[in-house]
Amino acid sequence: MTAAASAQHAAGTRLLLVDTRSDEIAESESSAIPRLLDARDLLVVNDAATLPASLVGFTACGEQLEIRLLEGPYQETTRAVLLGRGDYHIKTELRDPPPVLAPGDTIAVGPVTLQICAVSRLSPRLVELRWPLDLAARFVLLYRAGRPVQYSYVEQPLALWDVQTTFAARPWAVEMPSAARPLTGALLLALATRGVEVATLTHAAGLSSSGDAALDAALPLPERYDIPPATVRRIESTRARGGRVVAVGTSVVRALEDSALRHGVVRAGEASAELILDQDTTPRVVSGLLTGIHAPGESHYKLLAAFTRSATLARAAALAEGHGYRMHEFGDAALFLPDLLASGASAPRAA
Repeated sequence: MTAAASAQHAAGTRLLLVDTRSDEIAESESSAIPRLLDARDLLVVNDAATLPASLVGFTACGEQLEIRLLEGPYQETTRAVLLGRGDYHIKTELRDPPPVLAPGDTIAVGPVTLQICAVSRLSPRLVELRWPLDLAARFVLLYRAGRPVQYSYVEQPLALWDVQTTFAARPWAVEMPSAARPLTGALLLALATRGVEVATLTHAAGLSSSGDAALDAALPLPERYDIPPATVRRIESTRARGGRVVAVGTSVVRALEDSALRHGVVRAGEASAELILDQDTTPRVVSGLLTGIHAPGESHYKLLAAFTRSATLARAAALAEGHGYRMHEFGDAALFLPDLLASGASAPRAA
């Protein structure tokens, strides 16, 4: 697999097809998605807009560091990950560790001073920051001083609009809910013509990498979500008519399955997702998943094991590697769905 070097190729994305019932694998393009679904099916997308969640700060001693927020600044304190000197051109795992800080220490971001009020036992990089500002002023600071979280596989600096999906609404995500990137306006029109419904929820998609092995192993951390009543009704009607609920992105899976685990069914409202999806997870609500291409060892890769056998997932990863699929949020896509290749409606290329 190759890393995408540009943020500008949502249309024409390659699509890896994994039939989770037959274990067959095929290849297609994102434009085939409407033909792979029917009028009984429902796509659920994450409509969170992406925040400029990376901030440059300085300790009281003048040491430079990077703050990567784990959530929006909606409360007086916010969880964040600290990285040492350097920027996104250096791989996250190769970045210097941050200066050793303790509760009570401060970090200056422009004219504002943030205070560390807690340091996690899991990693000294994981901290809780206190804002000295009201909510409106926090957002002013964030949008003036912040920039999108970025990784080294995209060479040019990302603008904030580069990391928004078609559905971007409330600014909750610190990394783009990127699985929805292939869903362009033209593709959404084709889905509507096909009769496929699209519903939304909001999930505060978090960081995919911190540079700290112990912290990365614990990802994803608890993340806030909000499921609207209209989405619950659409899920119920879809299941009643024998349709498939297809999540667009692992953040959608996590929100829906966390709600179902708590209540037995998906309920409307806000909560914090604590569910960790892996090969031992049996989805209660979601039938399939549209997602980016992820390599073994990445935090998102283990989530895919909730949808298909480990051997099938390994075959799909090997095919993606061998055929040069692009990874990460600006890369290609994969669709995991039962009976995906049974009808042959999409005329996929056999793999």
